[in-house]
Amino acid sequence: MLKELDLCQLIDQFGDDQSCRNYLESLRWHSGIHCPKCGGVKISSILKRDQYNCDNESCRYQFSVTAGTIFHDTHLPLKKWFIATYLLCQSRKGMSANQLKRTLGISYKTAWYLCHRIRAAMSAAEGERQPLGGTVEVDETFVGGKQRGHQHKVGHPECTKKVVIGIRQRGGALRFFHAQDVKSGTLAKYIRENISADVDVIMTDEFGGYPSAIAKAGVLAEHKTVKHKDGIYVDGDTYTNTVESAFSLLKRGITGTWHRISAKHLQAYLDEMCWRFDNRKNPYLFRDTIKRMLGADNLEFKQLTAA
Repeated sequence: MLKELDLCQLIDQFGDDQSCRNYLESLRWHSGIHCPKCGGVKISSILKRDQYNCDNESCRYQFSVTAGTIFHDTHLPLKKWFIATYLLCQSRKGMSANQLKRTLGISYKTAWYLCHRIRAAMSAAEGERQPLGGTVEVDETFVGGKQRGHQHKVGHPECTKKVVIGIRQRGGALRFFHAQDVKSGTLAKYIRENISADVDVIMTDEFGGYPSAIAKAGVLAEHKTVKHKDGIYVDGDTYTNTVESAFSLLKRGITGTWHRISAKHLQAYLDEMCWRFDNRKNPYLFRDTIKRMLGADNLEFKQLTAA
């Protein structure tokens, strides 16, 4: 197992594509190679092409360890995939496509596509998200450039600000969501979908939409409020500093690393930040990210650039 791997060790261990393929095979087929199409275990090797052949008479499917994964049909050496994945995992405020372009010696288009495919694997599937419980903090923030001229409200087509709703369980997971607005109905949707109905306490600031949102979500937990407008940020155990610290990291990533994020792809960046934040103490973060990449569907460039 790869534990607390540094960049030099990564390059030494995965300096060629064959070593990368061997590692992918150990993660994907730890109990033995099987056909991804029919599930058959009678397999023969095609050594010259780094492929396998299913010997099932009704299948005869030829495949490699990258077949049906996010690596599918890539023309980029696997060692560069591994380095890019490591850098995205270890950079607390993210890694820009421009920086990756310079580091790996690839084109900007390739670097941008590579980053988004890794982010797609980091994104948790709906079924993987467990309801948050215990003490949960909910807050909202706004990201985007400064508005010039008339100050439009969030949700207006000409408003440059985008809403991010943050939900964090104290001592537990973080969730970020790109929302259309901060109306009570919108807040209720995210509370209902992400917070357990029997949660102990929900902490928020004094924003007026939260009481009705919590009621609409059907959550019967105690609701505690900290009044930021009165200059109060901590009142005993009542505060939202835990989720706000995650917002701070996100904003430093936007202003200092990515610089500009389109509304279309904002959720992908939020998912990346949550995956890295939740696994910040995980010594097997690189391995676990590679495993997710093996389990994720291939993401085509035309899907990313579609209107």
